[in-house]
Amino acid sequence: MTDPVFDLEVQWACDPSLLADKVDFEGWVKAALEGIEHPVELVIRMVDEVEGGELNQRYRNMDRPTNVLSFAFEVPPGAESNHLGDLVICTPVVMREAQEQGKTVSEHLAHLVVHGVLHLCGFDHQTNDEAELMELREKTILQRLGIEDPYRQIDGVAQG
Repeated sequence: MTDPVFDLEVQWACDPSLLADKVDFEGWVKAALEGIEHPVELVIRMVDEVEGGELNQRYRNMDRPTNVLSFAFEVPPGAESNHLGDLVICTPVVMREAQEQGKTVSEHLAHLVVHGVLHLCGFDHQTNDEAELMELREKTILQRLGIEDPYRQIDGVAQG
């Protein structure tokens, strides 16, 4: 199987020294896109809690920041585009969740990038069947990256 072809733009609207570099993001995106046979473009925007909260309020009517938002690009009729979509990741939320879940920031960020890219590829978790399929895909991808199952139980509490 050939490697997926993609163009990734990482935007930093917060302190870029806190998490990962573009090479890390490229590795995570590449793993999530395995099996995609056409070139794609995507943007990952790293934000603070203010921007994350504003976007979550605007698009999900939730008055708080969340870890990752996925915005799949819908190609207008008659147009051509390789743009898959955009991910918005809230740095402070990722850092807080990683600490709460006993994970490294890098492991948690990798999981959220994979999760978000899968959303852009059409995966969802609105039903139990969808969630099971998406979680299995995430676990498989993360295992290939050397990252433990993000949904494992620790002291009876799910960590994903």
